[in-house]
Amino acid sequence: MGDDRAVAQPTVEKPPRRGGRGLRALLWAGVALVLAGLVMLGYVAWQFYGTNVVSARKQQRIVERTQQLWAAQPGVSVGAAPVRHRDAGALIRIPAFGRDYVLPVQQGTSDGVLAEGFGHFAGTAGPGQVGNYALAAHRVTHGEPLRDMPSLRRGDTVVVETRDRTFTYALDTDPNALTVAFSGVWVIDPLPTNPVPGGLQPVQRPGRRLITLTTCSELFHTDNRMIAFGHLVRSARR
Repeated sequence: MGDDRAVAQPTVEKPPRRGGRGLRALLWAGVALVLAGLVMLGYVAWQFYGTNVVSARKQQRIVERTQQLWAAQPGVSVGAAPVRHRDAGALIRIPAFGRDYVLPVQQGTSDGVLAEGFGHFAGTAGPGQVGNYALAAHRVTHGEPLRDMPSLRRGDTVVVETRDRTFTYALDTDPNALTVAFSGVWVIDPLPTNPVPGGLQPVQRPGRRLITLTTCSELFHTDNRMIAFGHLVRSARR
């Protein structure tokens, strides 16, 4: 006769869960790093591609608006009429960069101005004036106005148009021949004089009508500036 007593089943204990919180923390840390990487890549893409598209459109609008205002109101100063976009004090052409190269020049060198083309250093001479017409522009991002500045050579021309005159400057120096620190503000003096004995500088003759182009010396972040000096060779009424 069988034994009616229940057979006791062995108790199986579940192994304790170890490191659950640590694994979750590692997982979220990994997710955070991936997201941070994507944000960084997005930022870089925006800086090197997105800003170029946006700035190119804005620069074209400013050029067109300025030309229209000059044609329609030749006797009115640039700042006299209300406009939707800033009008340029001048337009700049560099024939070595192609027939279609034309960009606005606006007052100051703030981030907003440089995002829209060339900036004219405050306190320096105006187009065609005695002294130094000193300009700055980006080499990368925001339309890259001076990306190809290293390709310029002595004798290349820079044409500056205002409402009623066209000023043609010829470069006297190779842009690759002079790099200065960001603090080297002597390059925008009325007659730039290099503090380094024997260093590159314009011909030291008072009364000259000069132009100075400045941009980053490297394609990526740098505190150094590439410099090119030139002088006025022709002025004509538009």
